[in-house]
Amino acid sequence: MANREEKFKQNTEGAFYVDDQCIACDACVIEAPLFFAMNEDDGHAYVKSQPKSDKDFQNCIEALEACPVEAIGKDGAD
Repeated sequence: MANREEKFKQNTEGAFYVDDQCIACDACVIEAPLFFAMNEDDGHAYVKSQPKSDKDFQNCIEALEACPVEAIGKDGAD
């Protein structure tokens, strides 16, 4: 389960985030390329933009569910 205390600073502020458990598998980027990107230098994914619509939110949920190490969280917003 993702931990918002361990999320990468590169994540765009909001509900969704990627934490330090990421193994750079690209699953989230493939599933939701409008919202997730890969930091090639550091070898991890991050949230590049937060969903704005219900459809966008569902796309991010699909990426979260595709993550094999549960490194994506949706409890990032305070």
